[in-house]
Amino acid sequence: MVSSSTSPAPPAEGSRLARFFGVFRYSRRALGLVWQTSRPLTLGLALCTLVAGVLPAVAAWLGQLIVDAVVAAMEMHRETGQVEWWSVLRYVLAEAGVITLIALAQRGLSAQQSLLRALLGQKVNVMILEKAGELSLTQFEDSEFYDKLTRARREASTRPLGLVNKTFALAQNAISLASFGVLLVGFSPWALLVLTIGALPVFLSEAKFSGDAFRLFRWRSPQTRMQMYLETVLAREDSIKEVKLFGLEPLLLGRYRDIFTTLYREDRRLTLRRESWGFLLGLLGTLAFYGAYAWVVIETVTGRLTLGQMTMYLMVFKQGQAALSASLTAIGGMYEDNLYLSNLYEYLEQPVAAEAGTLTQGASPGDGIRFENVSFTYPGAQTPALKHISLHLLPGHSLALVGANGSGKTTLIKLLTRLYVPSEGRILLDGSDLGDWDIRCLRRRIGVIFQDFVRYQMKVGENLGAGDVEAFTDETRWKDAAQRGLADDFINAMPDGYHTQLGRWFKGGQELSGGQWQKIALSRAWMRDSADILVLDEPTAAMDAAAEAAVYADFREHSRDKMTVLISHRFSTVRAADHILVVDGGEIIEQGDHDHLMAANGRYARLFRLQARGYQ
Repeated sequence: MVSSSTSPAPPAEGSRLARFFGVFRYSRRALGLVWQTSRPLTLGLALCTLVAGVLPAVAAWLGQLIVDAVVAAMEMHRETGQVEWWSVLRYVLAEAGVITLIALAQRGLSAQQSLLRALLGQKVNVMILEKAGELSLTQFEDSEFYDKLTRARREASTRPLGLVNKTFALAQNAISLASFGVLLVGFSPWALLVLTIGALPVFLSEAKFSGDAFRLFRWRSPQTRMQMYLETVLAREDSIKEVKLFGLEPLLLGRYRDIFTTLYREDRRLTLRRESWGFLLGLLGTLAFYGAYAWVVIETVTGRLTLGQMTMYLMVFKQGQAALSASLTAIGGMYEDNLYLSNLYEYLEQPVAAEAGTLTQGASPGDGIRFENVSFTYPGAQTPALKHISLHLLPGHSLALVGANGSGKTTLIKLLTRLYVPSEGRILLDGSDLGDWDIRCLRRRIGVIFQDFVRYQMKVGENLGAGDVEAFTDETRWKDAAQRGLADDFINAMPDGYHTQLGRWFKGGQELSGGQWQKIALSRAWMRDSADILVLDEPTAAMDAAAEAAVYADFREHSRDKMTVLISHRFSTVRAADHILVVDGGEIIEQGDHDHLMAANGRYARLFRLQARGYQ
C-alpha cells in the first residue's frame, strides 16, 4: 500500500502550457485510427456533425421570424379583422423541418458512434495483442512493462473513439458558434466577449483537474495491478483450493480492501476538489448569461429590438453559451483522452529487436548445438543467472542438466530456444549463430515441454494441436501424438474424446489430474514430429512410476537420431543420458557421463546416493 502523501511533482509553470498543447499530438493519430477502422462511418460522422452544427442557428433565426410574423399578424387582425395564416405557418413548418433534421443528425451521430465504438474497441485490443506477440520474454518479465500494459488495456481501448467523438463535437459546436456569432454581431460584438468570459473559467478548471487525474492514474498502476492479481487469486479454480485450505481469504481480501481504500481516498479528494471548483467557476457563466439576458430585455423595452429579435438573441445567448461551454469541455476532454492515449502508444511503441535472421540451414550441418562461453543476466539483476557455459551436443546424443532449483537450468533452455539472447558469448546450431537463423525455422526444429506448461482452456485435441499450429486441427496427428505421450487411453474414455472441453472456465469443461495434464503437455511436444531438438523440463514430475518408465522407454526409442536435453531431479532417468551437466549458481561444476561422475565422487555422486538410499 502506498501512502497518499506520495504524489507526482507538478510541472514547472513555464512548461505547463507547452505540456498542455503537446499532448494533442495524439488527436491526429486517433482520427487516423478511426478512419482506418471505417471510412463510411467516419464520413457519416462528419456529415451529421456539419448538419447538427449549422441548423441550431437556423432554428433560432426562424424562431425570430415566427415571433415577428405573429406580432405582425396580430396587428393586421386588430386593424382589418383578417389573419394571414400562411405568413406565420410557413415559418412554423420550416422550423419543424429544421428540428426534424437536427434530431435525425443527432440520431445518426449516436448510431454511428455506437457502431464505431465496437469496431474501434476491437481494433485497438487486437493492436495491443499483436504488439504482445512481437515483444520479447524479458519485456514480459519486467514489472514496469506490465504497468504500461495494464494502463494501455484499462483505458486506451475506449479512448480513441472518445477522442474522435469529442473532436467531432468540437467541430459541431464550432460551426454552431460561428453561426451564432453571425447573428450576435448584429446585436453587439461585445456579446461574443460576454460568452467567452462566462465559459473560460470552467474550461481552465476542467483541464487542470484532467491532468491531475491522469497523473494519479499513472502513479498508481502498480496498486491497480495488485488489485487485479488479488481478484485472480481469490476467484480462480487453480488457486482457490489452496487459499481455502490455508485460510488466506481474510488476509488477501483485507489487503484488497486496503488498496481500494487508499485509491478511493485519492479519488474522493480529487472528485471533491474538481466538482467544488467546477460549481464555483460555473457561477460566473450563469452570471454572464443573466447579464446578457438583462441587456437584451432592456434593449427590447427601449424599442431597439423587436420581440422576435429578443426571442432570437435570448435563444442564441443561451445556446451559444452552451455551445462554447461544450466546446471548451470537449477540448478539456480531448486533453484528457490524449493523455490516456499516450499510454496506448507508449505501449505500442515499445522497442522490439528486429528479427534479422534468415538462415534455414547452418554453415556446418550435423555439428549440433554449441554453447561458447555463454553468460546471461536478467534485466535489473545484479547476479548472472548463467556464467561462462560451454558445451557441445551432437545429433543422436542426449544431455541431462542436474542442479538445485534456481541454478539456471531452465534459463539455459530459454536461451537455446531463443526466448532470451545471451549477455555474453554465443550459441551455435549447425555452425551458425542462433541469431542468424530464421526464428520460425529455428523453432520448428525444437520440441519442448516446460515444467510450467500451459493448460489451455480449450478442447483436448486443440491442447495437443497447439504443439504444431500447421496441424492444429489434424485429428490423425492428435491421436498419434497422444499415443506417444500415453494420453490416448484417458482421452478416449472422456465424454467427447478429443473434442472434450478441458478446464472449468467454460460450460461442460472437464478437469484433469496433474499427471494427465502432464501427458497432454508431453503429447503436445510430440506433435512437432519434424523437430530434431527435444527439450524436456521435468516431463514426468506428476506421473506415477509405471507411466514414467513407459514415457522414457518410448522416448529412447523415438529420439535416437535427435539432440535431446533433459532436466530432471530423478537420477534414475538422468543416468541414461550420454552427457550430464551439474549446474550450481549458474555455473557448470561437474560434467561427464554417469559412470565418470560416480567415480569422481563429487556433487552428482553424493546426490545420486542420497536419492538411491530412499528406495532401499
